[in-house]
Amino acid sequence: MEDKRTHKPPREIVVISGKGGTGKTSLVGAFAALCDKVVVADVDVDAPDLHLLLAPEIQSKRAFVSGKQARVRPELCKGCGLCAELCRFDAVGSHGSTSLEGASETYRVHPMACEGCGVCAWFCPEGAIAFEPVRRGEWFRSLTRFGSMVHARMDVGAENSGKLVTLLRNEARNIAVDTGCDLILCDGSPGIGCPVIASVTNANLVVVVTEATLSGKHDMERVLRLARGFGLKTAVCVNRADIAPEMADQVEAGASQQGAVVLPRVPYDPAILHAQQQGLTIVEFPDSPSARAIARCWSEICKLLDEPAD
Repeated sequence: MEDKRTHKPPREIVVISGKGGTGKTSLVGAFAALCDKVVVADVDVDAPDLHLLLAPEIQSKRAFVSGKQARVRPELCKGCGLCAELCRFDAVGSHGSTSLEGASETYRVHPMACEGCGVCAWFCPEGAIAFEPVRRGEWFRSLTRFGSMVHARMDVGAENSGKLVTLLRNEARNIAVDTGCDLILCDGSPGIGCPVIASVTNANLVVVVTEATLSGKHDMERVLRLARGFGLKTAVCVNRADIAPEMADQVEAGASQQGAVVLPRVPYDPAILHAQQQGLTIVEFPDSPSARAIARCWSEICKLLDEPAD
């Protein structure tokens, strides 16, 4: 039997944006449609929407458990109030009921306020506070018309999305190795926070999708500085560039100054909306200016991916 471990590790392209609303996910869906064989990962776990374009058929799902949370066991609580006194996040309050031991009140932990530090559990003299792992959401392995996909859904108000991003990227890598696929395409998060850092670390190529606006330029420069700090190869694509061509020139100039490769521009195209309404990517829709531009953009991305690292 052929040993898959002797193959070269799969290469990973992560598509991110400095701000939301740049059309990042639309381009990722189109890129997936242009690939011969790819594993897709939607690692924008706080606001995932790639499934709207790729219509994944879920093969398996698992709970995402991360961190711990305190919980008062009322049958053991004697209402001494030490937990409320020690909590620096005001997450512990009195319940206003009588405990089994006859205390005037018991205490409870408010889940949305608990930061999971564990101080209340460690110092409770009665051992009345459980400190338990917490479910934060669920993640999926799925199949799409373009190949395998991993994606997730965070619970309302849940945290630790950076850990979930890492889990999904690792799972995508495992699938790629098991299936002999040499390319992983990730739809990352906007901004420069923890989920973005978890998305881009050790990626072979980071593609930043931006728009021809002043805020688009500013936020693109921030995310390029972040990528440069990790020594990552970067490229920039200006979406809907023809709406403000002069601003697009400034955006591309700023990208070049940050050391990023400038990709072909993608024009504004109402056909993208029509394609999305039918659950299709723009390159699956009848030929359009944006589909041709995205195909050129993908061709340049593939060339960049094949170039040796500096």
